[in-house]
Amino acid sequence: MKQLLLLSAFLMSTCAFAQAPKGKATVGTGYGQKMDEKGAMPGAELYLMVAGGDTAFVKIKTKVLTSCASEGCWLTFFVNDSISAIAKMKDHAFFVPLDIQGKTVVMDGKAYMKTTSVKELKHLAEDAKKPQKDIDAITKPKKQIVYITNGVLVV
Repeated sequence: MKQLLLLSAFLMSTCAFAQAPKGKATVGTGYGQKMDEKGAMPGAELYLMVAGGDTAFVKIKTKVLTSCASEGCWLTFFVNDSISAIAKMKDHAFFVPLDIQGKTVVMDGKAYMKTTSVKELKHLAEDAKKPQKDIDAITKPKKQIVYITNGVLVV
């Protein structure tokens, strides 16, 4: 029992101190599950796959709009001119470099629609280091595409 408690404490402390990878997000660099570009569809097609409430398991190629400025644990990406989505790293098993914003990436994972609470939206805005006035302006939940990714490849 003691060993289990010690193992649990070690794992929790490891997660608590996790950081974004060192270095820059350069073409060909991958994070999480290894993959290639083959079979990746444009991110713009994602909305049609999940708009009706379905879950889609799909590999996409898209442009990163923003990311967590603290540790690289999430990113937002382009779907179309009026829609963006948020990608979260599956089980927080990996992070992406903080300079990934603006890069084109391939991701493999699961997408679905979700109504994100005001509390979570404010937390994400804080992670992105948005100005306090922008955080205070968040007053309503937002329906958005959530993408749980197994890996990210900069292309």
